[in-house]
Amino acid sequence: MESEKGAEERHRCVWTGKDPLLQQYHDDEWGFPVEDDTVFFERLILEIFQAGLNWRLILYKREALRTAFAGFSIPQVASFGEKEIGRLLNDRAIVRNRRKIEATIENARIFSQIIREHGSFKNYLAQFDGGDEACLLREFKKRFRFMGPKIAASFLQSVGKIPAPHDPGCWRSTRL
Repeated sequence: MESEKGAEERHRCVWTGKDPLLQQYHDDEWGFPVEDDTVFFERLILEIFQAGLNWRLILYKREALRTAFAGFSIPQVASFGEKEIGRLLNDRAIVRNRRKIEATIENARIFSQIIREHGSFKNYLAQFDGGDEACLLREFKKRFRFMGPKIAASFLQSVGKIPAPHDPGCWRSTRL
């Protein structure tokens, strides 16, 4: 196993800076294939909350978002109503944006439907294997709330469905 000092000396993408949380996300999560429906949902929600904001801010609010959204439990979030929306709008630990909160709840309902239809979110994504990336991005924009092409691409990169762009020289880059 590599020493901690070795991990610190790795050349990473510039966006990680010297921030240990950004480096950990880059090294251990971003772009790796996901299997678990809850992790898929969490990554989608993080990308939606990041829209217009700094990724570092969202990673530092991740635990508060996890708490606020019931551990990213898809069935629980899908059941949220006005009472929970009010609670979330008053939660200073998270990004208090009504559109993002409502999109999260609606997207939990959409995730639930996809899982019922396909058995898992991974199975749903598998139907696009080998297909046109632009087609997949259009599908996401059409199907999910608060979803534009940039959020869709960022989400798909984060879960390893489409290649995550690494800076040249980054230890995770396939470019030399």
